[in-house]
Amino acid sequence: MSTRILIIDDEEHIRRMMRLTLETAGYEVGEASDGPDGIELFADGSGWDAVILDQRMPGMDGLDTLRELKKRNEDARIVMATAYASIELAVDAMKLGASDFVRKPMTPEVLRNAVAAVLMKARTRPVVKDQVSVTTKHPIQTITMNGFTILDDEETHALEAGHRRFIVVSSEGQQHEVLVEIDTEVVEFVERMTGRRLSPENSFWTSQCRRLLSDYLWNEGKVPPMRRLVLKDLDPDRLVAAARWKSSKAS
Repeated sequence: MSTRILIIDDEEHIRRMMRLTLETAGYEVGEASDGPDGIELFADGSGWDAVILDQRMPGMDGLDTLRELKKRNEDARIVMATAYASIELAVDAMKLGASDFVRKPMTPEVLRNAVAAVLMKARTRPVVKDQVSVTTKHPIQTITMNGFTILDDEETHALEAGHRRFIVVSSEGQQHEVLVEIDTEVVEFVERMTGRRLSPENSFWTSQCRRLLSDYLWNEGKVPPMRRLVLKDLDPDRLVAAARWKSSKAS
């Protein structure tokens, strides 16, 4: 029996691209142009292995549709497709039971990887540290960006003060160690702007390195070249967090 994927998206050309991509990969595909039609087609969810759900749709938006789909089938595996991803959206969607995120517009490879990742997660159900921690009635799931999941290698965080190491898991289950280097100039910039010295060992830099890696995976849809990134600058909005951050070691 073939794996069945339901696409819910109001843009016809996006649905056509996703359908062709997934059918070429061997999936059976159904589609709906809005939330209500998608919910009707989904029914009790037993006929679908995964759903790709657009976040921004007129009328009933993606989060409202997600909420209704999970009411009908709590185990539904749902990939949110959006061009407007944020930590806040990830938290809201996670509370409602979304499994993964994929960025729009997307390449066929990114779409295939995201679908493979959510199906693989469903089969293996790995126990991993959550990228975003929230309190919810649903079991907390790991949010995957474009089919990639970030795992922390906590034991190595404090080995080198100017670096953080993470494990990136691809949709095929392959693990890649990625090193994020903390540029000394960004540490000095935070000190000048906030009047606080957050040493490279501080957990604030762990959070910023994780954010940089997440943004790269989200925007590029691939593991960084040479498995290495450099944190060279900081969003001014993060200075507020830096000014209030506890003086703790890396975590």
